[in-house]
Amino acid sequence: MRSAHSEHPELDRKLRRRGFLGVAAGATAAALLSPGTATAAPGPATGQAHGHRPIVPRGKLGIQLYTVRDQIQKLGFAPVFRALERYGYDSVEFAGYTQGTGEITLRGLKRLMRDHGLRGIGSHVGYWSTDPAAYTFATQLEKVVDDAAALGLPHVGTAASPDRYGRTVDAWKRAAEDFNTYGAAAHARGLKFYQHNHQMEFGFAEDKPHIRLYDVLLAETDPELVHLEMDIYWAYAGQHRFSVRPDGTPAPFDPLDYVLAHPHRYPLFHVKDGEHDEASPDGYHMVDVGDGDIDYEHFVHTVLRRHRGRAGHHWLMERDDAVDPAANPAGSLTSARRSAAYLRGKR
Repeated sequence: MRSAHSEHPELDRKLRRRGFLGVAAGATAAALLSPGTATAAPGPATGQAHGHRPIVPRGKLGIQLYTVRDQIQKLGFAPVFRALERYGYDSVEFAGYTQGTGEITLRGLKRLMRDHGLRGIGSHVGYWSTDPAAYTFATQLEKVVDDAAALGLPHVGTAASPDRYGRTVDAWKRAAEDFNTYGAAAHARGLKFYQHNHQMEFGFAEDKPHIRLYDVLLAETDPELVHLEMDIYWAYAGQHRFSVRPDGTPAPFDPLDYVLAHPHRYPLFHVKDGEHDEASPDGYHMVDVGDGDIDYEHFVHTVLRRHRGRAGHHWLMERDDAVDPAANPAGSLTSARRSAAYLRGKR
C-alpha cells in the first residue's frame, strides 16, 4: 500500500527516518481494510471503576496555572499554591509569571513554589508578535530562556500554533526552522523547548491536502531540540475533526500512537477531559478530569507500561473553561481538586 505521504518524497523520508510514518500509514491501512471505522475514538472512560489505583505516578502530577488564573488574580499565588499542595499536585506550569497580580519577582515565585512543595515544570510563552517589545520567543528569545532558567524550569515552550507563515507545507517548514532556533537557545541553557498542540495542528496542508500538518512539524524539527506537549483533549478533538481528508478519503490516527512511537519527544502532557458532544465541531465539551469520555487510565498506563515508567513524563491537569461560571459553576479550584483526586485514585 502506498504511503499517505508518497507524493512528497522528502517529507516521506524524514518521517520514516524519525519513526512517525508508520503511525499515519498504519492507521490509514487499518481504515481502508475496515470500512466505517475512519475515526478511532477513545474508548469510554473506565477510571471511575479503578478503585484506589492511581492513574498518574507519584511525583508526576502537575497543573497548568491557566486553569486557576481567576483565583491567582483574586487571592495571589501563595493561597493558590497552598491549595494545590493540599490537593496533591507536585508541579505547576506557568502561563505568564504575574497572572495579573502585579509585581512579583522570579525569585519570589521560586520561593513560593519551594515553600509549598511544588516544582516549576514549564512555561507557556508567546511564539511571535508584531510588537518588538512583546515577550515572545521571536522578539525576546534570550530573555525568555534566561527567565525560565532563573526560575529553575526544565522546560519552556509555546502553546501557539505553527501557523505564523500560513498553513502550507513550506510555511510549516519555516515555522519548524524557528522552533529549531528556539530549541537550540533553550538547550544552551540546559532547558527543553516544547510546543503545545490544539486541534488544528492535526489538519491538512492547504497546498497538499494529503499531508497532515502535525507530521510536517514532527519531520522538520530536530528531535533533540524540539519537544512536544500533547494536549490529549485537543488531540482527540483533532482526531474527531481530521480523520477524513478534504477529498473524503479516510485518514484516521490515534494520538496515543504518536507518543508510543517516540515517547522521549513528549516530556509533558495536558490532561483535560471531555464528554462527547455532537453539537460541538470538536466533538467534545470540557468537564473535570474523570467525568468525561477520554479513557485516561488506558492512555497513561499504556505509555507507562510500554516504557516501564522510565520516559520521565509529567501529566498536567488543565481545564480551559474552569473560570467560566456558565460552563463550570463549581469554580476552578474545585475542578483542580476533583481532577487531582481522580488522577491520584482518591475519587
